[in-house]
Amino acid sequence: MIRIDHATLICHRASAPVVMDDQSILIDGGFITDVRPSKDVDQAASPPPTEIFDASQHLIIPGLINTHHHLYQSLTRGLKSVQDAPLFGWLTALYQKWKNLDYEAVKLASQISIAELLLSGCTTTSDHFYIFPQGTDVCIEAVLEAAESLGIRIHACRGSMSVGESAGGLPPDVCVQDEKTILADCQRVLEQFHDSRPGAMRRIDLAPCSPFSVSEGLSRETAALARQRGALLHTHAAETLDEERYCVERFKMRPIEWLDKLGWLGADVYLAHCVHLSDDDIRRIADTHTGIAHCPCSNMRLGSGVPPLRRLLSAGARVGLGVDGSSSNDGNHLLAEARQAMLLARVAGGADAMSVAEAFTLPTLGSAAVLNRPELGNISPGSCADLAMYRRDDIALAGAVEQDPLGALLLCQVARADRVLVHGRTVVQDGEVATIDLPRLVGDFNKLVRSRFTD
Repeated sequence: MIRIDHATLICHRASAPVVMDDQSILIDGGFITDVRPSKDVDQAASPPPTEIFDASQHLIIPGLINTHHHLYQSLTRGLKSVQDAPLFGWLTALYQKWKNLDYEAVKLASQISIAELLLSGCTTTSDHFYIFPQGTDVCIEAVLEAAESLGIRIHACRGSMSVGESAGGLPPDVCVQDEKTILADCQRVLEQFHDSRPGAMRRIDLAPCSPFSVSEGLSRETAALARQRGALLHTHAAETLDEERYCVERFKMRPIEWLDKLGWLGADVYLAHCVHLSDDDIRRIADTHTGIAHCPCSNMRLGSGVPPLRRLLSAGARVGLGVDGSSSNDGNHLLAEARQAMLLARVAGGADAMSVAEAFTLPTLGSAAVLNRPELGNISPGSCADLAMYRRDDIALAGAVEQDPLGALLLCQVARADRVLVHGRTVVQDGEVATIDLPRLVGDFNKLVRSRFTD
């Protein structure tokens, strides 16, 4: 049993963020068993805790939840030739790099991305891994091994691309797989790795890449398989006007209409981006309880546009937060992403378009709802013991922490968490990753990038 005393908690009560001073958290078996004022903790409790942590100098929030990522893309972040490219041109150039992926490159890149996420206070991530170059040893186990080595909770999305350039798709043919192979591997990874229990450290979602890289048949069969096995579905949708034009020309429908026709809207589906939405699109998404992974930095970096976030939230849509891949974000800081979501909403709709409280809710309860994980995103009895702890005396919070601890975390720019727990296990301690030799990993990774993935 672990007991954390004298903390300032920022969590949710009655679905609204609250700041609670001088609180204690009791943790047992990876779950929170009690939250109460520290003055009410029985110091002679039996059995006594195995660890007591004095958090009087910390702000503690629920571990943040990232609903959309491509962990392997750390390999090509900052790549000079695509720094100013829009999505389709960006993808076309990067496929030429990504076709050189192998197991070790995917594992190392995923470890780099996960380490950054953990340092930002993120404890759960979804990873959309959809590129399996022909003739390579790439498989989803590379991502799963990386997640396990660092101790993050993961939704590993077995993605797919089946429509290459020769069939009118965007990716080169060497980067796509035949549909029989895709479905067989989806079945395999669900059987071997999917864990549907509350508090599971690893779940498998099924995730065809996009309308311009998979067939109608594969989309339908993937959805049927996921629903048969109780897994979530994920894909990109309505990210750019180029995608919208492609769908209208090829399918005679806008992207959300097309997904609806395929049976790809519902409470077991979450869509990345959703930048270009009509009023009817928003209604369909809200009415079907489809989740949205909002990725503000990526949308800005690629010039994709500003999503109608206020309208989605007002319609009752489930919206979470995602950093997206490192090649379109160039970082993996989920707390900074929440700040960016708030600022972008205000650019679009004015200073009151998104409050600090709403921005905090996006990567906590919002993302937990998108991933159908009610045990995540809060600090309360029964929740997973996923916690991110920030020092009150961090220079980034100086002054602001005395004004409003919640506002301090969302408005200021904290470089990293001081301590992070995932399922009760410490994975970041004293601002450093505790589960891996990070300097060695960075050195090995830079050598790999320099030798194989530069311009």
